[in-house]
Amino acid sequence: MSEQKISVAANPAASSPAPAAAQKHRVDPLAIIVRFQSLIGLVLVAIGGVIFSPRRHGEILFLNPDNIANIVRAVSETGIIAIGMTFVIITAGIDLSVGAVLGLSAVVTATMMISGGFGLIPTILAVLAMGVVFGIVQGAISTRFRLEPFIVTLAGLQAARGLALIVSGNQYINISYGDGPGLAPPVFAVLGERLFDNTVPVATIVFIIFAAIATLVLNTTRFGRYVYAVGGNERAARISGVPVSMVKISVYAITGFASALAGIVHAGQFNFGSANDGMGYELTAIAAVVIGGTSLFGGAGSMVGTVAGTIMLGALANILQLNNITPATQLLATAAIIVLAAVLQSLVRRREGLGR
Repeated sequence: MSEQKISVAANPAASSPAPAAAQKHRVDPLAIIVRFQSLIGLVLVAIGGVIFSPRRHGEILFLNPDNIANIVRAVSETGIIAIGMTFVIITAGIDLSVGAVLGLSAVVTATMMISGGFGLIPTILAVLAMGVVFGIVQGAISTRFRLEPFIVTLAGLQAARGLALIVSGNQYINISYGDGPGLAPPVFAVLGERLFDNTVPVATIVFIIFAAIATLVLNTTRFGRYVYAVGGNERAARISGVPVSMVKISVYAITGFASALAGIVHAGQFNFGSANDGMGYELTAIAAVVIGGTSLFGGAGSMVGTVAGTIMLGALANILQLNNITPATQLLATAAIIVLAAVLQSLVRRREGLGR
């Protein structure tokens, strides 16, 4: 009798934990959708673009090479910012100053070359350093005084706009090229050109290179693991020896760098700098990151998703423009997609028992 009981208990098929374990490891379709939502969305938008695109002489305008180049060029600046924003949001932070820092960087870039007579390399290094310092200051204030990043970076937005107005005198600073005083180095104009048989915008190449570097940093370095750890559970990360404060400050330095880089690209593409440049870019960048699958609660996200989310938003805007849909409707469509992405994230967290 006792031997029979022992044999039954030893049989894995007869023990109760097995069904529970199987249930625990059951694949959640909703979690898979959220994980690949940006790629799924990009495919759906591309299909919609083909279906609803106007035709000209039998050609689908959405698939025209020039139109594709326009899409990727249009999203390059916000894409660069979104790459930096991904680091911040993975740590459960936010940065609202990125668009204003882009405007400040574009103004400083134009001013240094046109009014200051600085060369290309000193200008680029100075502007990038300015962006990094701006991000470090915001990260340090938020971390040191335990202030919400929303409040600190909202103040940073105002500060950057104010500095841009002071530097520019509230005027457009046009960039003309040449070798004399008051002229920018002609090589800077390359940022507004296209390579490879006039098809690939240089701004897009900058975006792709920056995205590739950021992907390597996030996925293959100790710093990248620290970023995920801080966003996943800050208290546990601190106990494990992760320099939480340094990681938080560093991610804001990265967004500052990304915003400054986008400002340089902006000035090179449009040949001017203005304090109003980049207005609203922070919302587009955040939308691309969230649509890309990065959790607003921190601890999860990817650069591939952010790139896909960025291109998806650009393609959607392009389709609506090709069909003469008003900008107001474009904003409403983007807002609906953001809400849908956030709702899906929340549902997955509830299913996983993480709350909120």
